[in-house]
Amino acid sequence: MILRLLAGIWIFCFLAWGQQLSVGWREDVQRCVEARDWVKAMDIVDREIVRAPQDMDIRAWHARILMWSGKIAEAERDYLEILAVAPNDPDNWMGLANVYSREERTKEALKALDRAVELDPKRADLRAARGRALQAAHDQSEAKLEFHRALDLDPNSTQARAGLLSLRGEPKHAVRVVVDADLFTFADANHDEGLSLNSQWTSRWGTSVASNVYRRGGTEAEKFVASATRRVPKWGALTVGGAAAHDNNVIPKDEAFFDYDQGWKLRGSKIVRGVEIDYGQHWYWYTTARIFTINETTLFYLPHDWTWSFGLTGARSHFSSTEWRPSGMTRLGFPITRWDERRLGGNVFYAVGTENFAQVDQIGQFSSHTYGGGLRLRLTAREDVTGFAAYQKRTQGRRQASFGFTYGVRF
Repeated sequence: MILRLLAGIWIFCFLAWGQQLSVGWREDVQRCVEARDWVKAMDIVDREIVRAPQDMDIRAWHARILMWSGKIAEAERDYLEILAVAPNDPDNWMGLANVYSREERTKEALKALDRAVELDPKRADLRAARGRALQAAHDQSEAKLEFHRALDLDPNSTQARAGLLSLRGEPKHAVRVVVDADLFTFADANHDEGLSLNSQWTSRWGTSVASNVYRRGGTEAEKFVASATRRVPKWGALTVGGAAAHDNNVIPKDEAFFDYDQGWKLRGSKIVRGVEIDYGQHWYWYTTARIFTINETTLFYLPHDWTWSFGLTGARSHFSSTEWRPSGMTRLGFPITRWDERRLGGNVFYAVGTENFAQVDQIGQFSSHTYGGGLRLRLTAREDVTGFAAYQKRTQGRRQASFGFTYGVRF
């Protein structure tokens, strides 16, 4: 009798100790997540899965850590396997929706959240998440209604209030001031100023207008530029525009151009997250010359917000004869630091034979190598400052140093 009693006490203590361990592993995982130590967090969860392979809560933690650590495809597979076993848990449907949102699969994310809300229509967090998905799908009116439903269920929901503020405060316009200078070893300095206004009237239509002033020695020229952009989902964006100038034989008298831009997100790739290709043609009409350029730029989106681009330009000049001249440029962009709303990023670039044809001294017979870099500081969610500097080596022993900055504000 005593032995049975002792055995029962031992079994009870063992089960209680196991339950305490089960609670403790969640706290350990939370600490690892806060420290962004994904390897250690996954080790803890893997150990718990071996202990209780049928526990869907542990499997859900496994999927969350995969998503947070950037392993999106593996996280999606985990969630689908969990939902095949436990299809009536709204948290897992919301987790799957988060995965789809990270992949920019807006329709799939919305369907998953529809199912989550159907399972538990009185949860404010599910309503707020559905509002964000509707906002990403550009359905602003339905998103607003969903955020209000979330507030009705929970008046203290910070997610719903933030969602309503983002809908109310979406800026449509951006003003940018540009100032730069070119210093030459063979001529007087150039000084340029510009003011531009970019407007995104709808999700598909945008316009841009700009006014620029060029000072070359004692000569001043002015130019006005305008363009319109049409965006179509899955087809990319097409921009068409032109420019007219009071040239004073310093800049092109007239210009015309178009650009076509298309991007793709690469799922399952650990090195390149996305690719964007831009193709454009530009015509410059000077008083004594004509220039036609073909431009192609490929931009690669890399992990941790790094980017790398490579551009080629073919320029055809019409003087007494016609000839083609190639040029190219490569640029590497990278984040530097972030604190609060402020974010600092930088870039370095190298160009060979690349000219911008904005001034008449850009169309002569010379070759060049240019080295430079820039910084961009986001002051607030709606303000930023950028700066750049470049050094150019030309043939005939000529040199050029350029620098400038811009200030932009959105409203």
